[in-house]
Amino acid sequence: MTAVGLIFSNIHDRNITEMTRKRTMASVPFGCRYRLIDFALSNMVNSGIDKVGIVTHYNYQSLLDHIGNGKDWDLARRSGGIKILPPFITAYDSNIANKLYSTRLEAMIGVNNFINRCTEDYVVLSDCDIICNINLSKVIKEHEESGAELTMVTKKMFITGEDAGKYTIIEPDEEGYAKSIYDSTSNTTGIKTIAANIFVIKRTNLQSIILESLAHGYKSFTLDVLSVMAKKKLVKCYNFDGFYACINSLAGYFSTSMQLLSPEVRAGLFGIKHRPVMTKVRNSAPAKYTEDAVVSNSLVADGCVIEGEVHDSILFRGVKVGKGTVVKNCILLQDTYIGENCNLGCVITDKNVVIKDGRNLSGHETMPFFIEKGARV
Repeated sequence: MTAVGLIFSNIHDRNITEMTRKRTMASVPFGCRYRLIDFALSNMVNSGIDKVGIVTHYNYQSLLDHIGNGKDWDLARRSGGIKILPPFITAYDSNIANKLYSTRLEAMIGVNNFINRCTEDYVVLSDCDIICNINLSKVIKEHEESGAELTMVTKKMFITGEDAGKYTIIEPDEEGYAKSIYDSTSNTTGIKTIAANIFVIKRTNLQSIILESLAHGYKSFTLDVLSVMAKKKLVKCYNFDGFYACINSLAGYFSTSMQLLSPEVRAGLFGIKHRPVMTKVRNSAPAKYTEDAVVSNSLVADGCVIEGEVHDSILFRGVKVGKGTVVKNCILLQDTYIGENCNLGCVITDKNVVIKDGRNLSGHETMPFFIEKGARV
């Protein structure tokens, strides 16, 4: 039993446009030192998958800088390893903007040549906007034993009408097969089984789906493929009971990040034996705290300098907090500089932001105040 991984780096960029104007969803920073793609990559590598294709779209320079040759995930290999798959455009295509994919199915059609060159038995498909630490070997094994055409990872969670369209709802039967698959609506409330956007399928079956989609002009993997397969009882559900979060808005990014301040959540993500979350290694000096610094219930990365107060916040590498400044419920990305005597609450700063002395900035948990990359306030 062998498997190849396929990660979609761009298809959810529109969900969090504030942070994806100059980068892909896959390279959005998360949790002090990680990028979102680290979780999908680590899940695959920890499950013995040593060949991974990353489907790109545009704005993927930061993703290339982060991944490099894949050595930090033990994927710098002569055979296998990481394969960056840019969108396929022929020299005869006009109006290129309309030729780039916008859905998961179109993305797979665009990298059909890569899939056809693979010899592995199974393909593991994963989005990059999901936060979880899952043993994919168990998913592949259960898929193989079930004989289903496709196995999808599912998660039971509480959703509200405000989540309309953000989740794909699954109704499983008593045997664990999906009876129906549909997108959430404003009337969808309560505890539901949702698709975690991780799929396992036999490579030859995926090739057949792509060919059929090309022939019929299918666009949606959920509506045109999964829903039809579910009616034929061909989709098996694998319920994941660990920590899971999907980054589908700026408020979702903020709330999920804040959950990392809980020791139980950190243990469920980063404390699982033999399943580390790997990322690009960057050697920096330890964080520095002055005599007047006060820090409580916060995650502070290396290279930070804290001279003021930091409470219930997440600070990435190289953040500077000046004297007399109070930071509460904030996410400060790499190399953010905050001057003296400032007050920040529910603020997200992108990289290289400068906040001058005496500034008072505040947002709300449901609508955090976001400052774009390189801005000066």
